[in-house]
Amino acid sequence: MQTIKKICIVGPESTGKSTLCQALAKHYNTVFVPEVARTYVQNLNRPYQLADLDIIAQQQLELENKLLSQANNFLFCDTNLLVLKIWSEVKYNTCSLQILNAIAKTNYHYYILPNIDLPWQPDPLREHPNLQERQYLFKMYVDAVSNSSVPFSIISGNGNERLGSVVKVLGEWL
Repeated sequence: MQTIKKICIVGPESTGKSTLCQALAKHYNTVFVPEVARTYVQNLNRPYQLADLDIIAQQQLELENKLLSQANNFLFCDTNLLVLKIWSEVKYNTCSLQILNAIAKTNYHYYILPNIDLPWQPDPLREHPNLQERQYLFKMYVDAVSNSSVPFSIISGNGNERLGSVVKVLGEWL
């Protein structure tokens, strides 16, 4: 049985993660795991709270595990618990043990970190439009993936350039 390579796209908001994830899944004729947080927060009838991040984490992992059986060579993940960890630390100055323990148990084969070189796209769910905030968040992601044991690449450019860069990186990595 062939091992499915789990490739996770992580990084600050408004860097094209969802678009890139969908394009990669289409290119490789496989499925992708959408970001659960977006749907979850959109469906709340109140502002999200710290405890909601644990629920989002559990739902994200459940969806990832469900879609793994449908994947073809690759499973592309639009964010993961690392994103929740950074979100929690920035918003609440803490991260739950549930999320930290789950991160320790998850296994990804490669991280893709989109650069903040795309223009900011306003969205009611996005919280950090300021360039300095985006730079700070990007540095947090660079530090996080650098300190993991998972290989990673930083991807820049427009949508087609990013897709081509990831295809090239994954080809060289394999």
